[in-house]
Amino acid sequence: MGRKPTIQMIAELAGVSRGTVDRVLNNRSYVKAEVRERVLRIANEQGYVTPREAHLREQQGARKPLSLGVLLPSWGFGHQFLEEVQTGIDEARLELEDADVKIIQVQCDTELPAEAVRLLQSLREQGVQGIAVCALQDQLIEQELRRMKEEGIPVVTFNTDLPGSGRDLFVGEDIRQSGRLAAQMMSKCVRPGEQILVALGNKKFDGHRLRMEGFEERMRELGFPEEDMFSAETFNDYGTTLHEVSEAIRLHPQLRGIYMANLSVTACAEVVRAYNKKGEIHVICHDINAGIRQLMRDGYIDFTIPQDFVRQGREPLIWLTNHLRSKVLPDSGRFDTLQILCAENI
Repeated sequence: MGRKPTIQMIAELAGVSRGTVDRVLNNRSYVKAEVRERVLRIANEQGYVTPREAHLREQQGARKPLSLGVLLPSWGFGHQFLEEVQTGIDEARLELEDADVKIIQVQCDTELPAEAVRLLQSLREQGVQGIAVCALQDQLIEQELRRMKEEGIPVVTFNTDLPGSGRDLFVGEDIRQSGRLAAQMMSKCVRPGEQILVALGNKKFDGHRLRMEGFEERMRELGFPEEDMFSAETFNDYGTTLHEVSEAIRLHPQLRGIYMANLSVTACAEVVRAYNKKGEIHVICHDINAGIRQLMRDGYIDFTIPQDFVRQGREPLIWLTNHLRSKVLPDSGRFDTLQILCAENI
């Protein structure tokens, strides 16, 4: 009585060999069903725990609960970005639900830096031990994140980077390179001397600005003069995009290319359709969804460079958990594979 149960004890009680007990407990084959059932029943009655289960229980007992924060930008509302990032966050939440990890998610209503700072402070007050952030590049926001870093809270940025924050990891596409890739495709569609519009969401978002810079940089390298390229901020707003693209077509008769470095691609296509410019104005954009697929089939979009938004929502939370639990040294960035899609390979 009171002795710790062993494989030999279970074997004697079940009337089988130690080898049979070992095969049953390790779920190996070549054991009759009735023998397997008897051995498992006796092991359960005796409270036997395998060395592996004992190790796992020990780890779980020593593992402290974690609380992770996620800050999302305002421009995710109603867009594919938010839907797919949310899918990734939900996947991480499901994967981590048995690992004592709590995920606290907040989202900005505006693009005012003070609001993002306030939300970051609220996450800190709620005791988050790591944070995943997608926010505009602003000195106040980066300063708040540096303060969190000084307090031992690791920071992962995703989709758009905050290089001045001292973040541990960035998850997303190689932003500048994606703009350069778009320029390489545009150079196949337009000729030097023709004009190009770069429509981006907000220059204060590192991801938007770097796309534009990479695009313009590569276009200049390919012999397209800077004066033939002009940009417009649309703040990922449908109505603003309609206006800016309409004005560009009206004011620039030699407009032959539009680089949509923002989310309102459907609005751009609507203007091209209204001015009867399909095939004359070439459009290159980012991301892929049902709407963009149809616009590519219909000839309003020439190429798109997709991102993996689901991965961008999931991986920061998984990485933060692994980093906080195992103290894995951080990488500098994990980048999406850059792809090019057109009507022939969607």
